[in-house]
Amino acid sequence: MTTILPVTKSASVNPLKSSQPLGAAFAFLGVDRCVPLFHGSQGCTSFALVLFVRHFKETIPLQTTAMDEVATIMGGADHLEEAILNLKSRTKPELIGVCTTALVETRGEDFAGDLATIRARRAEALAGTEVVLAATPDFTGSIEEGWSKAVVGMIETIVDRTPQRRDPRRVAVLPGWNLTVADIEEIRDTIEAFGLEPVILPDVSGALDGTVPGKWIPTTYGGTRVADIRSLGSCVHTLAIGEGQRAAAEALEAVAGVPFTLFETLTGLKPVDRFVTALAELSGAPVPAKLRRRRSQLADALLDGHFHFGGKKIAIAAEPDHLFQLSTFFVGMGAEIVAAVTTTGTSPILRKVPADTVKVGDFGDFETLAVGADLLVGHSHARQAAERLDIPLMRVGFPVFDRLGAQHRCHVGWSGTRDLIFEVSNIFQANVREPTPDALNPLLNREAVHDRRTPPDARAH
Repeated sequence: MTTILPVTKSASVNPLKSSQPLGAAFAFLGVDRCVPLFHGSQGCTSFALVLFVRHFKETIPLQTTAMDEVATIMGGADHLEEAILNLKSRTKPELIGVCTTALVETRGEDFAGDLATIRARRAEALAGTEVVLAATPDFTGSIEEGWSKAVVGMIETIVDRTPQRRDPRRVAVLPGWNLTVADIEEIRDTIEAFGLEPVILPDVSGALDGTVPGKWIPTTYGGTRVADIRSLGSCVHTLAIGEGQRAAAEALEAVAGVPFTLFETLTGLKPVDRFVTALAELSGAPVPAKLRRRRSQLADALLDGHFHFGGKKIAIAAEPDHLFQLSTFFVGMGAEIVAAVTTTGTSPILRKVPADTVKVGDFGDFETLAVGADLLVGHSHARQAAERLDIPLMRVGFPVFDRLGAQHRCHVGWSGTRDLIFEVSNIFQANVREPTPDALNPLLNREAVHDRRTPPDARAH
């Protein structure tokens, strides 16, 4: 079993993780006509906004309660109520997602009680708008946990609790935060190929796919409709993707009685086989010919690409679900994980990462552990480590701000796994260091060779 190494230093050097409220806002951005609201200072919101804009290169409708010194001391319920009412009157959203920050969490306020009071007192003014709370202090957790809390909050607040008639063609899909726009589109296409209707929560492929509306819209544009969230109880089954979505799947089962199946990853031949087999069982239909052809293409890519992976040393820095997805892919291709760094040690999926140890830390830890690796895998903040170590970097995750198209790279399904094999193989081929005549000449540097072969004790004598 993998050993989890906890944080051992007081300061973070080039942080790896993004905060919980950012993760919650990310999930809310996948809902149509939604406005995420940070309950905290303007600075907390500005920092998250900058990361979102740099990653997606899109307009992000992120708002704040703008807590000042007095409100922080006296309590922020009035600021929260004022912000919600202003958003309702000015932007007319169908959903306001409240993400708490460390500033208000450290005071220990009863946010759930405050929101219940606001809903009751302002029921007429807030008609037609759902308000969902995600308690996400910055000082703990990470983007993955924030995303999960927001999805759980939407399910527990919005989903209709009255018994609903099951639709045998309708399935709920709960994607992990690490799935890109292209990943979710691939999952949707695969499910629809079986004649099933997927309801994806949240659906960033509809809201953050780069579509430009014909006019300015103050809320999110596209994504999961609130009406579809409300009727999730009519789904016949839930497909949860990533260990981080287990809590959301369990919440939907508790609220509406919808059973679920958890898929830890959808990258790789066997994981996708399991996913497609589940779809065939749910639909009662055979696997379509076009999907069988994709599997055949992946099998050929495995044959073509495994020569480039064998014996390669890989260093990965990512959130738990993403770390598991990437590490199992590389090990399955014949590579070795020599450094695995993550953001939090609470996820049970870390015990299944195919590495001797997983370090909870930052890019400072990552740079130390990655010495001698053939490839670094992480988001854009790993670029300094890659430059200092002179090791190529494959950019994945969030944020990726120094390359275009991060959201349109697909790494799931048979097609996505095939493309990932080609992407990594091309990085290896582009960074092959051909041997020089001097390096191959056994008569040069004989003293250095002798020193390497002679035991230290023998050299001393």
